[in-house]
Amino acid sequence: MEIKDNPSPQGEIAGILIEFLEVAITSVVSLKGIYPPGTFERRKYMNVVVQRARHPQLREYIHSAVSGLLPFVQKGLVERVAVIFYNTDNIPIERFIFKLTVNQSFGSHVEESDLEFSLRSFLIKLSVSRPLTTVLPRDCKWEITAYFRALPQVSASKDAEMWIPTDTKQWQQPPLITPIKSMNSEPLGLQLYLEHPSPSELLSG
Repeated sequence: MEIKDNPSPQGEIAGILIEFLEVAITSVVSLKGIYPPGTFERRKYMNVVVQRARHPQLREYIHSAVSGLLPFVQKGLVERVAVIFYNTDNIPIERFIFKLTVNQSFGSHVEESDLEFSLRSFLIKLSVSRPLTTVLPRDCKWEITAYFRALPQVSASKDAEMWIPTDTKQWQQPPLITPIKSMNSEPLGLQLYLEHPSPSELLSG
């Protein structure tokens, strides 16, 4: 765990959460089957069998995007992290949403084992969630998008420079939401759910 440089409780929580998100997002991409067989390999994380990207560029994209969120997660600025799959018209067709809340007033020691136990259940649930998802069209694309509660100041952090406004089109109607897993503890709240376009959205498109 790379949390030694973040001695505050929020730093510890953010360090654990960022590492988890990297693994979970890789699992989402693997689950959707948009890459050829052999793109991922099995590894163990938190005593759960997960997928790890074998391709260096894919692995680096996920790692750099998620690790760049660390200072903002620690400060409670990040509300949601999404893995968005969209078609060739740049319209989202499925979104995996990780909604997170790091308690900024939590001042106690973080029990790492308790936090990992809760996060492990997300990875287990995610691994069997394929029936809840949409079959993607060929040539679809995907990206990692972060939704901030407040925009970070670029001048105050080099990490903020890598986050740019997304040009992905937004749905005009409220999405259909399918819960996958949630937890609510004193130091950390986390929800994982799916978003799909509403039937009226599909008809209007």
